[in-house]
Amino acid sequence: MKRLYLLLGLLLLVLLLLPLVLDKYALGIFVMIFFYAYLGQSWNVLTGFTGHISLGHALYVGIGAYVSTFLAQKFGLSPWLGMLAGGVLATLVALSLGFLGFRFGLRGVYFVILTISCAEIARLVVSHIDAVGSFSGIFLDFKPGLANFQFRGNLPYYYISLGFMVLGSLAVHLLARSRTGRLMVAIREDEQAALALGVNTFKYSMTTIGISAFMTSLAGTFYANYVYYLSPNSMFGMGLSIDLILRPIIGGLGTVLGPIIGSFVLTPLSEVSRAYFAKGGLEGMHLVLYGVLAILVVLFMRQGILVYIKRALKPLLKLED
Repeated sequence: MKRLYLLLGLLLLVLLLLPLVLDKYALGIFVMIFFYAYLGQSWNVLTGFTGHISLGHALYVGIGAYVSTFLAQKFGLSPWLGMLAGGVLATLVALSLGFLGFRFGLRGVYFVILTISCAEIARLVVSHIDAVGSFSGIFLDFKPGLANFQFRGNLPYYYISLGFMVLGSLAVHLLARSRTGRLMVAIREDEQAALALGVNTFKYSMTTIGISAFMTSLAGTFYANYVYYLSPNSMFGMGLSIDLILRPIIGGLGTVLGPIIGSFVLTPLSEVSRAYFAKGGLEGMHLVLYGVLAILVVLFMRQGILVYIKRALKPLLKLED
């Protein structure tokens, strides 16, 4: 394991120095790689470790983005503080959703429907609130500065998004190694058996969805101050929810490195292929390529790409099975 940690440390050092040789476009791609890796990690906390499948996690991204933006524009509150306010609201919403789902024993497709429905309700509600732009969305005023979470160029966003990914992954790693993390995995493997052994499955499921929602909402504030435009369809829509869950699924669900690997595979593919096909008048073809890769991984690599990477590195790093 020491060799694995050394390798990860070297990779982190490379990422810290990488902007020295990257142009503006490449920096933007890496910003989105780190962003989606963090989002996938946040979703992974709930679904990867407890098995409760959510297809409505865009709900929490939207809450984080809209709350911090509203507080900044109406009251002049720094997005760094608005981020925390959005996280608290997202957590409360998630706990309410979790109470409905876990108290009534919803699992599988029923819990999925609940999460999708809540995200869709939020999208429709926000679409009718004039204070946040309703259907047309809301543009952020560009006021560059650290306190305003806005910067000229992609370099600051690169390091902030890298920090999100690293700190989020570290938090999930510590959670996975804790007693709470082990009980979460027990719920995923067999909730009824865990319940029979005295595990308070409701308590730990509620804890997990709260942590996941809080982490996810923080990414919403980052995204808002990176693209400077929010709309109900983009922030609460199913497309974003699907986008963020594909990373851990393809990389390795229920693992710490899975969302990172999945994002390093999918995000550049999405960004580069979108630009390539757009030049040839084939807009939308990148989604076909994206979908084909996802299907191939689900069919032939159900445990994710991480399993094969571990097998390849096992002799070198002396990894345990």
